[in-house]
Order: sequence, then C-alpha cells, then structure tokens
Amino acid sequence: MKLTVVGTGYVGLVTGTCFADLGNEVICVDIDEEKINALNEGRIPIYEPGLEEMVRRNAAAGRLDFTTDLGDVVEKSEIIIIAVGTPSLPSGEADLSAVRAVAATIGRHLNTPDKIIINKSTVPVGTGEMVTEIIKRESGGSNPFHVVSNPEFLREGSAISDSMEPDRVVIGSNDPYAAEKVASLYRVMTKNIIITDRLSAEMIKYTSNALLATKISFINEIANICDLVGADVEAVADAAGMDHRLCRHFLNAGVGYGGSCFPKDTKALIDTAAQFGYDFKVLNAVEEVNAQQPKRALAKLNNLVGDLEGKIIALWGLAFKPNTDDMREAPSLVIIEGILSQGGKVRAFDPIAHETAVVEIKKHGLEVSFANTMYDACDGADALMIVTEWNQFKDADLARVKGLLKEPVIVDGRNIYNPADVVGLGFAYESMGRTSFARPRNNG
Repeated sequence: MKLTVVGTGYVGLVTGTCFADLGNEVICVDIDEEKINALNEGRIPIYEPGLEEMVRRNAAAGRLDFTTDLGDVVEKSEIIIIAVGTPSLPSGEADLSAVRAVAATIGRHLNTPDKIIINKSTVPVGTGEMVTEIIKRESGGSNPFHVVSNPEFLREGSAISDSMEPDRVVIGSNDPYAAEKVASLYRVMTKNIIITDRLSAEMIKYTSNALLATKISFINEIANICDLVGADVEAVADAAGMDHRLCRHFLNAGVGYGGSCFPKDTKALIDTAAQFGYDFKVLNAVEEVNAQQPKRALAKLNNLVGDLEGKIIALWGLAFKPNTDDMREAPSLVIIEGILSQGGKVRAFDPIAHETAVVEIKKHGLEVSFANTMYDACDGADALMIVTEWNQFKDADLARVKGLLKEPVIVDGRNIYNPADVVGLGFAYESMGRTSFARPRNNG
C-alpha cells in the first residue's frame, strides 16, 4: 500500500519504517525541515536500538522517503497515519493543536474517495469525531473518507519488536470496509487483531497506560511500607507476580515512572473524566505517589550522607528508562533539582542520553557536570546514586567504585544490586523497599 505517516517522533518514525520494511511504500512527513533533511541523509534524531539501520535499508530500497510537503503526499496516498505529538497542557488536557492542523491539511487535499485516515497519536475519547468534522469542513464533503482509531502500544527501547510482533492490534472504526483495510496491514504481523468501535479504541489506549502507571505506583507504595516494616519488596512482588491474574511485569519498585506516555496519558484520562463530571480518585493518587517517589530516594541519600552542602553526588542514569535517550518527565530531573537545592553538586553519566540530557537539564535551569564513563562519575564523589537501570550499571565493578568514592555509599533507586552483596563489600547501601543497611557490616 501507499502510506503517509505524519510525524517523525518515536511512534511515527518507527511505525513508518516498519511498514516500509514489510514492503509498503511509505512517506514520512514532518514540519521540522532540519529533521527531515537529517533523515534523508540517514541521520536519526532519536535513539532506538536497530532503527537507524532499518531506516537506511528501506530508504536505499526506495520504500521509505521523508518530506515536509503534507498536501502533496496526502494526494498520493491510500492511507494517512496521524502520529503527531499530543503533549499535556497545564490543565492536564491533551494538546490536540497538531492533530487539528494535520486534519485540516488532509481535508484540503482530499482528492479521491475512500482514503483512510488513521489516528495513531494518543488522543482523548471523541477525537475521531473531531478529526472527521475538520476534514469534512475543509474538503467540502465532495469525497467520502474514513477515520479509524489505531492506538500504538510501543515501548521506547523495544519499539521495533513491539511494531513487528505486537501482542495485539486495536482498530476502532464505525465502517467495516475501513476496519478490514487497516486490519490487512497488520495480518502479516499478528492474528491478535481487535476490531471495535472508534470510541472504545480511543479508550483502550488510555486504559492500558493508566493501568501500567497504577501498577508502578502501587508497588512503590508497597515498597515504602516494606521500608517501614523491614520486608523485602522484591520477594513480595515475585510472589504476587506468580498469580496469573496479576503478572510480575511493572511490579518493579523504584524512583517512579517518566517518559512521554504515562505522565501525559494519566493526566489526560483524569481530565477526560473531569469533563464528564467524574473524579478519578485512583489515578489522582497514582500521580501523587509518582511525584513523591524520587523525593523518597533523596531522603535515603540524606539518611546515609547527611547534609548535601558542598558534596558531590555521582548519578548513574539520566534517561527515564534504559535503551532510550528520552528525558521527558525523567525522575532524574527531580533528583538533580533536589540535590542542587541542598547545595550539593551532581556529576552524571548516562551511556546514551548525554546529548538530550544537556538540553533538558538546561531547560530546567539546572547545572550538572557530565562524566565520560560511569567510573569517572564516581571519582572523588561523596556517594553514588543509581537512577536508570542500564545493564552496564548492573555489571559494574563495585570494588573499583568503592575505591573511587570518598565514602562507600550507594543509593540504589532501581534495586539493581543484591543488598547483602553490596554491604558485604563494605558499602553503606539503601535501596527501594528492601531491607536497608545504613551502615556497612564490615570495612571491606
């Protein structure tokens, strides 16, 4: 098929590239001319494992192209996929200005009947109807068209495998022809295709992310109680996760969730509920817990090292999760701000997110020094704090770390180490919701 994908962020670029890899003719569109020029030169504006090679391969094969001219490619395409950003407004409501602008341009260039417009952006319930009305108004109603909801369920760091081997595909359409046409795109990938009405499909996306965010905040609450009573949250989560009704995934205590999806989507669902006069108490609590979790990690740091005035804290990890350079809503930003507010200094290392971190940290008005390696970050620091669970941190030479730090202190915000092992090396060690050791058992 001839496809247009509007937006070259994580969702748009990965979606377009994967559809091209399956043999479709795909043109990705973005208003950012600099980004489009970079993509046409084979340079990828985001970090996603395997994506750069896949983009270059499909571009070389003539199946994938990039442009800023949306009107031209709308006229040439059978299916137009809207994958633009929908960031949170100060109210928590999703900002649909980009979706509206794209819908208007599509309407003005609707030159043949039965084109299919797919909403893949994460949008509130009812957006499909809004897009339909905008396209009707701009096109004059001369050509019939179909608007379908097809939410994405991609995880940053695993987006290609999630695209090519999805656990389910949701298609929301009030028209059987359009639903079947979109389903045919996915049948080569999976048999797990759910076809429903458009409103339900829009609700499914928010429900999925809200449930995952809830699991994270719930296990963090359990971790906080475990700290108080002396229990081990890892043992609790392992046993609870063996229940097939609960599942172990996302029951990982830590410093909270971040990224472009969970914070934004929980806010948007709370706002949608409020518009209909409903107070979503559970999600409000989920947000509150998540906002407090990085601060609990800071309290653990204070418990081990006391006043942070003039002290250097080595920070391992800046991105909100491993295998991405995404700094949006990253817990590291809250932790850095907390350390600096106490007069401390931060020396940070992240294997991938350095460049995006520089921009995001500057945007927040914070000052951080960056180390070239994880060991350089520790050299002469008063403590080490782990914020992102990159694999290389799990495999670190802790004896070397101990020799580099002024004092052998670790705050493990992602529970990547065994407490007994770390304390056995002579560290003062705190983690999230596991038996805490404020003093080493020996001097190493």
